Amino acid sequence: MNWEMLLFVPALAVLLFSARLFTRSAVLLGAWMRLPEFVIGIFIVGIGTSLPELISGVLAVLKGSSEIIPGNVIGANIANLLMVTGFAVAINRKPITLGSSYINIDLHFMLGGFFVLFLIAHDGQITFSEGFFGLVIFVLYSVFLIRGGEENPKASTDVSVTSFPKKAVALLLGAAVGIYFGAEYTVRSIGAIAVALQIPPAIIALTVLSLGTTLPELVVNISAIRDGKAEMAIGNILGSCVFNTLVIPGVTSAVGVITVPVALVSFSLPVMGAAGIFFYLITQDKKISVWEGLMFVFIYLLFLMKTAVG
Repeated sequence: MNWEMLLFVPALAVLLFSARLFTRSAVLLGAWMRLPEFVIGIFIVGIGTSLPELISGVLAVLKGSSEIIPGNVIGANIANLLMVTGFAVAINRKPITLGSSYINIDLHFMLGGFFVLFLIAHDGQITFSEGFFGLVIFVLYSVFLIRGGEENPKASTDVSVTSFPKKAVALLLGAAVGIYFGAEYTVRSIGAIAVALQIPPAIIALTVLSLGTTLPELVVNISAIRDGKAEMAIGNILGSCVFNTLVIPGVTSAVGVITVPVALVSFSLPVMGAAGIFFYLITQDKKISVWEGLMFVFIYLLFLMKTAVG
């Protein structure tokens, strides 16, 4: 038996503990910055939980396996929108209400990011001159979030922090390290198990890896919901998708040209775009019901089945 298969339980435990610590520390830091709760979910928690995708992408380019990057990004976005959202609503056991800022601004950035990814990936490769546009758009998005938080201090969280939370920052950094290593060894373990069970490589590349790297989002969302911060959980999902789509191709393409397999352009990339549009339409009433969340989960299962058959 591969020793990496035995790491699944302890690696997952580290991931769960680190994610809960990360969520609580992020809330304190965001409260000191007077950021709205939803912005905390997008800007702080969303970026932190996307670090595994970024680090694994850089390593993939350095090892000459750049084709796994678009598969990981696309698969992670689909998993975030459908699987993670579905479980988040189910765990909440009641509809999640979304603020007007989410409908009018933040979701638009995600759909715009999906469109950018399609433009730069449809020809089968992503160069840094193309990925750079995604980085610029993400910087503009980040500036907008921070300035919006400063202009709307009344929308801050119910946690009051008047002095700079040094301990929270230290715990946040430590928790981010824990999330990275927990996710890294969880992914390795899942991959080893998949190989041992002779799962086709296509499923491992597009589903197992992306599922593994979205574990931080899932466990952080569970922690946020249990702490009564369901909207932060949705913000985390959206922030992760924006970060994955704009930053990961931009940063990794600086290391080397990214290869985009034809199968991803013809099937998975359109599915990601359709999932984003469907998510947008479902949330026009500014809430996600439990039944809609369950529908997301079953659509994701259908995606997995079609990927396996294809």
